[in-house]
Amino acid sequence: MFQVIKREGKARRGRFFCAHGGAVETPVFMNVGTQAAMKGGVSSPDLREIGCQIELCNAYHLHLRPGDTLVRDLGGLHRFMHWDGPILTDSGGFQVFSLASLRKIREEGVWFASQIDGRRIFMGPEESMRIQANLGSDIAMAFDECVQNPAPYGYAKESCERTFRWLERCCAEHRRLMALPGAVNPGQLLFGINQGATFPDLRVRHMDAIAELDCDGYAVGGLAVGEPAEVMYDILDAVEPHMPQDKPRYLMGVGTPANILEAVSRGIDFFDCVMPSRNGRHGKLYTWEGVVHILNERYAADPRPVSERCGCPLCRNHSRAYLRHLFKAGEALALRLSVLHNLYFYNNFMARIRASLEDGTFSDFKAHALSVLARKAPS
Repeated sequence: MFQVIKREGKARRGRFFCAHGGAVETPVFMNVGTQAAMKGGVSSPDLREIGCQIELCNAYHLHLRPGDTLVRDLGGLHRFMHWDGPILTDSGGFQVFSLASLRKIREEGVWFASQIDGRRIFMGPEESMRIQANLGSDIAMAFDECVQNPAPYGYAKESCERTFRWLERCCAEHRRLMALPGAVNPGQLLFGINQGATFPDLRVRHMDAIAELDCDGYAVGGLAVGEPAEVMYDILDAVEPHMPQDKPRYLMGVGTPANILEAVSRGIDFFDCVMPSRNGRHGKLYTWEGVVHILNERYAADPRPVSERCGCPLCRNHSRAYLRHLFKAGEALALRLSVLHNLYFYNNFMARIRASLEDGTFSDFKAHALSVLARKAPS
């Protein structure tokens, strides 16, 4: 399922296999299509064109609309969204964090008030596994609790212990569902999630415990939710030695190019974040010359592409002046082109990370990339 091909320090160049698509080359960025679609009008064929390897969807949102049983009856998520590559489904655990005002946590699971129509919804480990089995994703994430940082130590400890018990229930229910005849994707994998807020001892203890359950992969959750970046890196340094060496590792919800570089150097293989698509929809574009804020007046008559070093559909065909005009005119095409550009950049960025790991130059690549990616593009 997962092979580590080469290492540079803790950084890993790997290859991952699952039920759909060919080999996934890691480190990899998963493009976020929360509701089985990329915001900004980007289609599944578009994602293939810009180098997407894995798409991420959200079990909670798809359970609410259109309903996971409807998706199952229509042949599963791959057929529903016309995507033949790997899909990872988030479990709904992040909504335990993000919908704090609309939920109540109990040992059996979580009661939510739907943000769509207010109806009460229950989700626990078994329900999350059944939803994800109906969706037929390639990777199902365990149901967990993501707590706000900073969190009181006592509550973080209780939450860790509950999340471990929930993972035990996820594993049992997932095994049962995958053995049933007619499973949408009987090859679905299950990843466990490490929690523990910003407390290294809780993180290590929880990682040691969940590693004993022999999941197909392991994620680090509950970071990039309020703590400084250096704290996140310290937690990764503490947890990494306790993560199984032969399993893929996923840092959930991260992040900026700098975050990704730092996490790769600490042994992480999988990433996801809404940042490139969200920033694209607001006119913030990533390039190897620095960040372009396309709404700035200086681009009003600029005939150049956003980046002359970019091969995305935007940069191959349109100027900065045209893209800025689309934003100012309120045209939906502005969002589509900008999201395509940023996702192309992120997927290409990961390809360059992989290439540097293959030829043993990752440290040099990291230093160079950190020096240019965060600055504004020159006039």
